[in-house]
Amino acid sequence: MKNSITNIEKKNNGLKIVDSIYTFYRDGFRGMVLGKKLWAIILIKLLVMFVILKLFFFPNYLNTKFATDEEKASYVLEQITRSALKTN
Repeated sequence: MKNSITNIEKKNNGLKIVDSIYTFYRDGFRGMVLGKKLWAIILIKLLVMFVILKLFFFPNYLNTKFATDEEKASYVLEQITRSALKTN
């Protein structure tokens, strides 16, 4: 019986810690004035970098040149080993 009580207490302590961390960040973000704008700018920049640039400037080269996974794998292996041999 004692073991089950200590396990329940440990779970409650873990939940209290998670709850206090959540409350800390929630209250911190609510109190921000400039920080909210800066986070919005950061998120917009990340969206532009990873989504828009990927779509327009980095096409999926392997899918356009090769039909099977084996052809793609051999091409990548060839490119990696070729560049490794050039540096040595």
